[in-house]
Amino acid sequence: MKILIQRVQRAIVIVDDKPISEIGKGLLIFIGIQPTDTHEETTFLAEKVANLRLFPQDEQEFDLSVIDAKHELLVVSQFTLYGSCDKGRRPDFFNAARPEIAEPLYEGFVKLLKDKNIPVKTGKFGAHMVVSLQNDGPATFIIEKNHI
Repeated sequence: MKILIQRVQRAIVIVDDKPISEIGKGLLIFIGIQPTDTHEETTFLAEKVANLRLFPQDEQEFDLSVIDAKHELLVVSQFTLYGSCDKGRRPDFFNAARPEIAEPLYEGFVKLLKDKNIPVKTGKFGAHMVVSLQNDGPATFIIEKNHI
């Protein structure tokens, strides 16, 4: 499982020309899931996101977690995080999980974060989405947890 985290001033997801989710200050999280991923990876990454200190306090640029700062999360499924451009001119997605595997893990990740009383909004799984964001920093991080 792989997540790409962007610290944002605001972010919005649009589906079919209509806004479906929007946050102010917080984290935009794109999540990619592999066929071998399990609840173990989901739990690890949810804990990491909730407690990772990515927000400033006073002179410390990375001092507060999303919980400490009382900010929001916007979680968007992103199978292309496991796209490979190694061969040819078109990416392949052999390392991305099929929807029947990915969707329950995506929903489980979101639930784990909501269970920590973090305000979480989502994209629409499997939909074509337009994601707009105002990156803060810019601060962008990639975290990957592979099944052992």
